[in-house]
Formats: sequence, structure tokens, C-alpha cells
Amino acid sequence: MDLFEYQGKDFFARYGVPTSTGVLVRDPDAAAEAAGSVGFPAVIKAQVQVGGRGKAGGVKLVRDADEAREVARAILGMDIKGHIVHKVWVEHASDIAKEYYVSFTLDRGVKQYLCLLSSEGGVEIEEVAKTNPGAIARVHIDPLEGFTEDQAARIVSEASIDEASRAGVTRVLLQLYQAFVEGDADLVEVNPLIIKTDGNVHALDAKVTLDDSASYRHPEWESYRQDMELDGREALARSKGLNYIGLDGTVGIIANGAGLAMATLDVVSQAGGRAANFLDLGGGAGADAMANALEVINTDEKVEAVFVNIFGGITRCDEVAKGIQEALGRVEISFPMVIRLDGTNAKEGHAILEGLLSDKIRVEKTMVGAAKAAVELAKKGER
Repeated sequence: MDLFEYQGKDFFARYGVPTSTGVLVRDPDAAAEAAGSVGFPAVIKAQVQVGGRGKAGGVKLVRDADEAREVARAILGMDIKGHIVHKVWVEHASDIAKEYYVSFTLDRGVKQYLCLLSSEGGVEIEEVAKTNPGAIARVHIDPLEGFTEDQAARIVSEASIDEASRAGVTRVLLQLYQAFVEGDADLVEVNPLIIKTDGNVHALDAKVTLDDSASYRHPEWESYRQDMELDGREALARSKGLNYIGLDGTVGIIANGAGLAMATLDVVSQAGGRAANFLDLGGGAGADAMANALEVINTDEKVEAVFVNIFGGITRCDEVAKGIQEALGRVEISFPMVIRLDGTNAKEGHAILEGLLSDKIRVEKTMVGAAKAAVELAKKGER
């Protein structure tokens, strides 16, 4: 679950990370009042779950109530990378002496946590990685041993953090690591982590992704979930218990397993298409799950073709094929569908699918071939 900035700051505050307090509002008049309450100069910040707000004009400094009202009116309703701004966060503008970048995430390649720290904060870290990779210090953390104070001090030194700020930055790194681990996050990122003119270290932004698999340990997350903004597709998918994220392409995706779903998005992109969604059926792909998935994708008017990508492991392909067969009997699809079925009992699965084939339903043997076929059908737009 990706948190909005204001939720991320609430999350950080639970672990002692210093952040700016502020007011969440949804209309220009309320923004003007909120700016007055936090004190001028204030900052109006679009609340969207995507980076690049500043470049898009979603973060503005204001110096009086009239300006706050005008800026909020301009930001509310703005489209930032496909995310419409429905609310803004208003906080007092901080006095910034220096900006840094810090993040904690999991490096699956080495099965350890990874901390990144850079003295070049306040800009897109991806650009720093391209233009000046030496400015980013890295340290891997053994999950069993944890992030020690010595490690924190070492990465602060390697990142060439100002001498006077090192103790404060080290302390905040340890707090962020505690939030990352105890808070069951997949990612915590602060850009910028600032040094204020009074020398205090402060998280000016908060990007947090929580591990949904750990939600049973965190009943407090429900307050975050209730404040999420779902479009109609996502709301329907949630009601059906599907792991679904709406995107803006034309190729609907149905896959079993998050990894395969992600790979399917990639291969559709490589074939020249754009995915309309991420949809993971999970470990099983029976008739109910498949019918629910088709119903959700059927509501997306942008979808011109669907790519069903199933790899049978413990779940057998013949069982999956029966699920598809039954689902198609329950849901009248309005788009062409390409099915790729591979893995355990794939031969038996294909035998079942043979009776379903038509001008709207076809089977491809390979993942790449199926992606190309789905993209081609989507471009024809024959839904």
C-alpha cells in the first residue's frame, strides 16, 4: 500500500522521525485558512501517490491567504502523471540550509536491506544515479543483525554529509530504519531530508510503501486504507478480493502471481503496447477468481484486448483451463482475449481451451508471442 505524503508523515511520527505538521484540505478556502493557521510563508503540496510533483507545479510557496487560495485552486484538480489531485497538504515553509536523500528498501538480489544516502537531495535521485553515481552512498544491512549505529555513522561519512550535521542525520537514519522494519514497510524514502537553519534534521517529504502481507499485524493501517482514493475499477476489484491496480493502457492483464504479472506488464511494453492494469489472481486461478477478473476488466472502457498469462506450478494448468472455461460461461466479454498457458499439465489445459477458441479467443504458446498478439489486437481496437 502506497501512502500519501501526509500519511507517510504520520507513519514516521510514530517512530520519532521529525516531520512538519500541517493541515489536509480539499478546497481553496480551507487551504487559505490552513495556511494562516500554520503561519506564512506556507507550502501548498498536492497529495498524489507519484513522484515529480514539484516539477509538475504541484508544490508551491505562498505568502498570504489570497495567494494560498489561488494556488490551491490551481493545484486541486491538476493531473500529475495520470493522478488527479483531490486534496492538498498545507504546512509552514521550513528554513532549509541543506537537502539530502535517504531511503531504506529490500535488495532482493542479495537478500538484505539496502540503505541509500546522498548529499544531493531535493532532486530526482534517478538523475543523480545517472549523472553522479558516486554521490550516492550505499550500505547493505543483514536483517538478523539490524542497522547498527556504526553502520549509520559510516554511511553518513561516506555520503560526505556536513560534519556539523552528522550526529543528527545518524540519529534520523536509525529512526527511519526502525520505522522500516517495525512498521513492515517495503520502502521508506525521504527526499529531501533537510538540515534546517537551526541545525535540526527534518523529513520534509515522506514516501512510504507498506507490505500488505503484514497488514494483519497493523490494525492501525485501516485508517490509511479508508482514505485511499480508488477509481471504479479498483473499488470493484477490492470488493472481489482481487490484487488489482488500474493503469492507463489498452491491454488488460490477468496473471497468476505478482512476479509473473509484473513480467507480463514488461513484455507488453516491449511488444509496443501499454498495460491497462496489474492484476494478480494469486496462487490459484479458479473459475471464481477468473470470472471476477474478467468482470473488473470488462468495466474498463480503455481495454481493447486482454492477455491472460498463466504459469502452472502447484496449481495445475488443466484446473486453470477449467476455471477459464467456466468463467467465460458466466461473463460475456467484449474484448478479444489471448491466453498463454504453460507449466504443470499445460497439455491437458490446452486440450480444454481448444473448445473455447474463436475469433475473440486465441491461444499462444509463448509469453512473447501472446504479448505481441494482444498488443496487435489492442491496436486494431475491435472491441
